Parts: sequence; C-alpha cells; structure tokens
Amino acid sequence: MTLELDTAPAGTAQVPAGAVRTKGRPKKVRPGLSLRSASGTTLGIVVLWMSILVLLPLTAVVGKAFGAGWSGFWDAITSPATAAALRLTIGLSLGVGVVNAVMGTLVAWVLVRERFRGSALFEMVIDIPFALPTIVAGLVMLALYGGDSPIGIHLLGTRAGLFVTLLFVTLPFTVRTVQPVLLDLDRDAEQAASSLGAGPRVVFRRIVAPQIMPAVVSGAVLSFARALGEYGSLVLISSNLPFKTEIASSVIYGKLQDADHPGQATQQAAAIAALLLVVSAVVLVVLDLLQRRMARRG
Repeated sequence: MTLELDTAPAGTAQVPAGAVRTKGRPKKVRPGLSLRSASGTTLGIVVLWMSILVLLPLTAVVGKAFGAGWSGFWDAITSPATAAALRLTIGLSLGVGVVNAVMGTLVAWVLVRERFRGSALFEMVIDIPFALPTIVAGLVMLALYGGDSPIGIHLLGTRAGLFVTLLFVTLPFTVRTVQPVLLDLDRDAEQAASSLGAGPRVVFRRIVAPQIMPAVVSGAVLSFARALGEYGSLVLISSNLPFKTEIASSVIYGKLQDADHPGQATQQAAAIAALLLVVSAVVLVVLDLLQRRMARRG
C-alpha cells in the first residue's frame, strides 16, 4: 500500500480541481468548446445579424419619434385620444399577464400532473392560437361574440371583447413556459414533505411554487408583450371606438393612413411606437432583475 502525503505548506489554500493558480489566486477553467480563432468572426456575424434585424429598425423608429423634438414627441403621446388608447392598451396587457400567470400555470399543471383521456387533443388545442393568423383569430372571436353570437354573448365594441381576445391569442405563452419546468421537477421532495404531514397546499407553496415561479413570471411577461403590440386579432371586434375600444396599435395604423399630413402623422405614429418600446424594455429589465434575484436565492 502506498501512502500519499500532502506536501503543501501549512496555511496554503488547496487549489480545487479544474483551476489554475495565477498570481496567488486560483483561476477557474471553463470547460467546453472554445471557438478561439473563429470566435471573432462568429461574434461579428452575430452582431451584424442582430443589428440588421433589431438594432437598426429600433434606432430608426426612435429617431423618427424625436424628429420634431421633445415637444413634438410629448404632444404626440399626450393628445387625449392617444393617451386614452395607451392607458387602455397597457391596462389590458397587464390584466392579461396576471390572468395568464394564474390560469396558464393551472392549465400546465393539469397537463403534467393530471393525465386524462383526451389529454393529447387538449395539448394540441393549446397551440392553436400560435398557428392561427391574427386576423383569423379576430374572425373567430367575432363569429362567437359578435352581433350574431350563437351563444348570446355580445362583446363587439366592448373592452371585455378586447380582453377575451387577448387572452385567446396569449394562452400558450405561460402554459408552454411552465410546462417543461413542471416536467423536470424532482418529485422526491414533494413526496418527502407529504410523508412528513404537509398538505397539498403547503407542498405547492413551499416546494413547487418557488421552483416554477421564474417560468410563471416569464410566461406572464411574454403574454404582456404580445398583448401590448397586438392588432390583427383586435381590429374586428374592437370597432376602433375612440376613448372606448381604440388601442395603441390602431392609433398607429390610423396615423400612417393620414394622407393630409404624412410627415407629421408618421412622426406621431413613431412616437407612440417608441413609447410602447420603452414600456416593453422596462418590463423586460424588471423581469431580468427578478430572475437574477430568484437565482441568487436558489
């Protein structure tokens, strides 16, 4: 038998496996594939691609929004009709995000934990709003809730109609975000808690909820972002009634159709679009901060 003795001097910190000591401090080596010489080219291609598809168009919209200066931007977003449309759009989007956070999680839970006959068909139905063109989704809602509603519910030209339509088109976001997390959960902790006397509510609140919460928040934010910019599915059922059912995307489209003052109308449309962009960016930043905080808490 051979004995291996630790010959490191007393008080010297042990260097963990996979680390390289540099200047008295261990440096962790990152495992995995390194592109090395090709990394610069790959990075350049990615930056160019993202610039063409995302950064340049967004920059152009923001530049157009402030084409008439700050006063022109402020006047465009604070006009009575535009302000009412923005309040309605943001309010509906927030409501849709909250409802989807609850109902989307419930639907995902049923699909994962409560298998039943016809569940495969139910899974297919979840994805229908993804597959339908938005104008077709609007026609579906109009056929069901319009003036000739077969079920006697008339939502044409109402905010309730807008809300239901947005719930329809955003249904899959939270479901498909939470479902994979539920599938990957280790159920041993749940079973152990149940064996120690914890009820289903306690198990869900203390064990399941903390693990799925980042996915729930992500799904809710995706629903909010989709609802914020939705147009095609709402244009038919909203009737575009100013101060009542007119949404921000409808105002933007109406501005772009103004043939009498094309330059001014385009600047006003860009100002509204830039404001929606800022709102979306703020929500995404808040989501990132929440996810980082949840990750630190484990």
